[in-house]
Amino acid sequence: MADEDGAHRAYRRTIWLIALSILAFSSLQALWALSIGSAQLLKDAIDWVYDVALYIIAALVFGRGVRAEQASALVIAGVLAVAGVHTLYDLWDKVVQPRPIEPFTIGFSAVSSAIIGYLVLAALLRFRGDANPLIRATWVSARNAAISTTVFSTATYLTRTATSRWPEYGLDLFGAALLFQGAGAIVLATWRDRRAARG
Repeated sequence: MADEDGAHRAYRRTIWLIALSILAFSSLQALWALSIGSAQLLKDAIDWVYDVALYIIAALVFGRGVRAEQASALVIAGVLAVAGVHTLYDLWDKVVQPRPIEPFTIGFSAVSSAIIGYLVLAALLRFRGDANPLIRATWVSARNAAISTTVFSTATYLTRTATSRWPEYGLDLFGAALLFQGAGAIVLATWRDRRAARG
């Protein structure tokens, strides 16, 4: 039991470290974007806020019981839905005011996203065998995110630097659809769990 408590404390510390590290990185990226006047780099920096929010929610809710975890699931669904709306707004803004193609900053965002994904995965590696559902979910999510971020970042770089902007717009629509799908799936799963618990 003491070992389990120690592992759970270590997990919470790790989640906080991940959240604060991503926040520090995104803040520096935002300052850089503002200093060079890059709207695309600034948008990429702001996108990290959603990851920070998800890890902070996980850190705050971990070990607080089923009801708190269900409530946090709905908050996470809300965060995903807001990210989806933000993606659609950004797409609309890009269509109305096309942004210049910036291969260096686009490449920086793509590479840094993949690197951060694998660093998060490495930080959570020691917890991959834990039986706690939230820890297991965080590990699986980080593993999937590291893989998908690599693919998505490569695709994003290729579409953002293409001569035609339509592939980039299509990728944005696909990303927004995934965010809304994730939010809906979480709400549905939480509703089913609550219904099952009531009997």
